Amino acid sequence: MFVLVEMTDTVRIPPWQFERKLNESIAEELNKKLANKVVYNVGLCICLYDITKLEDSYIFPGDGASHTKVHFRYVVFHPFLDEILIGQIKSCSQDGVHVSIGFFDDIVIPPESLQQPAKFDEAEQVWVWEYETEEGAHDLYMDIGEEIRFRVVDETFVDTSPTGPSSAEASASNATEEVQKKEAPYTLVGSISEPGLGLLSWWTNS
Repeated sequence: MFVLVEMTDTVRIPPWQFERKLNESIAEELNKKLANKVVYNVGLCICLYDITKLEDSYIFPGDGASHTKVHFRYVVFHPFLDEILIGQIKSCSQDGVHVSIGFFDDIVIPPESLQQPAKFDEAEQVWVWEYETEEGAHDLYMDIGEEIRFRVVDETFVDTSPTGPSSAEASASNATEEVQKKEAPYTLVGSISEPGLGLLSWWTNS
């Protein structure tokens, strides 16, 4: 679930922090810049693990701050494919079941990856597994707040860095559309279409 990623960055330390230890100032700046941010094709950054190397610091003309190239390792949330995770159902929609694991909410289990046969209950706004038994079908509801075990089957990274207008005709309406269609920079796709996966209450004795 969590991995250590080696990174390199140039950190700017303003003059009023020169009285502090360089390592402390650099660690604070790196966490300000990266903590709780998604790095494209890397994952969700959690916190600095350690600093492995500090290169020489430079002060450039017109800027009293020091600039130091830093080699460091960062703790990143990036589950591997086929990893089993446990989260809570945040909401349900026609697009599937949306799951949260507390610090990360952009997890979706699409309809085709649910236990089958499944249907979406419009009135309750939840997905239902129509579990077949010898006595007939039983509706097992995927209620909001329930704990769910799922397998990570895919991931999607979206480059959300700002871009300039593609033409002079870029208007305010396009800008509002972009806001409405704002995509998550990092999304996990899950599956519960195998025995043992799904709501924990399904597989434990009551």
